Amino acid sequence: MACGVRRAGAACALLPAAACALLLTAGCTASTPSPLTPGGAGAERVAGLWWLLFGIAAAVCVIVTALVLWAVHRRREARPSTRSGRRFVVVCGVLIPAAVLTFVYVAGLDGMRAFDDPHDPDQLDVEVTGHQWWWEVRYPGSPFTTANEIHVPVGRTIHVRLRTADVNHSFWVPQLTVKTDLVAGRVTHLWFTANRAGVYRGQCAEYCGAQHGRMALHVVAEPAAAFQVWLAGQSRPASTRGSQAFTSASCASCHTVAGTSARGTVGPNLTHVAGRRFLGAGTLANTPANLARWIQNAQAYKPGNRMPPQPLLPEQLDAIVAYLETLR
Repeated sequence: MACGVRRAGAACALLPAAACALLLTAGCTASTPSPLTPGGAGAERVAGLWWLLFGIAAAVCVIVTALVLWAVHRRREARPSTRSGRRFVVVCGVLIPAAVLTFVYVAGLDGMRAFDDPHDPDQLDVEVTGHQWWWEVRYPGSPFTTANEIHVPVGRTIHVRLRTADVNHSFWVPQLTVKTDLVAGRVTHLWFTANRAGVYRGQCAEYCGAQHGRMALHVVAEPAAAFQVWLAGQSRPASTRGSQAFTSASCASCHTVAGTSARGTVGPNLTHVAGRRFLGAGTLANTPANLARWIQNAQAYKPGNRMPPQPLLPEQLDAIVAYLETLR
């Protein structure tokens, strides 16, 4: 009988850990930008710290549950002496927790060093400005501006200068780096390195208005040669063939297309918009059909953004989409 109770107690002690594991996997999909699937050195330190904390918490949960079950099983036996009870409380309730918490604190401080300035003379500088609700991206020394996508070479230190053009935002790419706030009137900095090629989804992590949830960005990490090809392509002006449909409409008053008369600064730069993966900062996949829907009535997909519905004739809309699709 006693053996059966012990086995049942051990099984019950494992239930909290099993429940935690189920909760962890419940919200995961292949496309989830989880910090637990890191793609960079700093993110690997964060993931390691997370697993350390999870392991300690699971162990504490199992031990406490086992002790409770043991106490219930022993409730009819003789009580231990007051002296041994005090010793147990001091050791298990004070000394061991203090040692564990000190260890976790030191490990956390050590992990934070992964995001300090590495003083790498070969670092790549990127400037990111947060807007409601999209990201403006510049590469100092390069003559172009892009939006909502940051291309970086694999294995190279990336230095990101962060500003906001309006309210506070927060830059977060879970698989590469920690959250870093964009504070009005200040420039903040972060450093990260992508260890492997891939597309890493990021998100504004500071509530910034009605469409905060649709303020995504993507970091495209690629081999150095591919990055240089992309950089050279972005530096070229856009094709002007067929641009009249775009420049003669109201689009040109809010957007820029390099090489044309469109010089608007209210919305994202569209010089190479067809080469981007998404529209509206992650709202829609960048396809010709979605582009037409977005131009016609962006408010239907992202209410409150600064782009009003466009009263265009079907042939005008088709001509604008056809032109924008050439901008790669």
